[in-house]
Amino acid sequence: MMDKLNFQKFDFSFKNKENKTYILDPIRKKWLILTPEEWVRQHCILFLNKIKNIPLGFIQVEKKLNLNGSKKRYDLVVFKPDLTIFLLVECKAPTKKISQNAFDQIARYNTVLKSDYLMLTNGLNHFFCKMDFEKEKYYFLTDLPVYNSNK
Repeated sequence: MMDKLNFQKFDFSFKNKENKTYILDPIRKKWLILTPEEWVRQHCILFLNKIKNIPLGFIQVEKKLNLNGSKKRYDLVVFKPDLTIFLLVECKAPTKKISQNAFDQIARYNTVLKSDYLMLTNGLNHFFCKMDFEKEKYYFLTDLPVYNSNK
């Protein structure tokens, strides 16, 4: 089994097939090979859904992004009802330190996505930022603000 992460305890669905463990993604509704990064991503999905009360329908997982002509892929995006982006999440494996490179990566993705908030996590350490587009900066927060699906 995977290592314990710095999230609340959640219930996941697992299955084993051909000596591989799979985890059920509640958004994509499919079984995915359980890698360390996927373990973090699935915790993040349930953290956003169960703890932050974000409906699963507002969360999008692993979509392609065109960044200056090169194809990238983001981990999670949370949409607001008006389809602007509330939150962009970058997940790393627990063995990866959250480095300046990771912040640079999510900031680059956000030049296209224009999310209000950023979250970087390796499952053990979580970083939350609020964007200030006028000053082209982000500010660190201790937690994400409450998500309001009525706005």
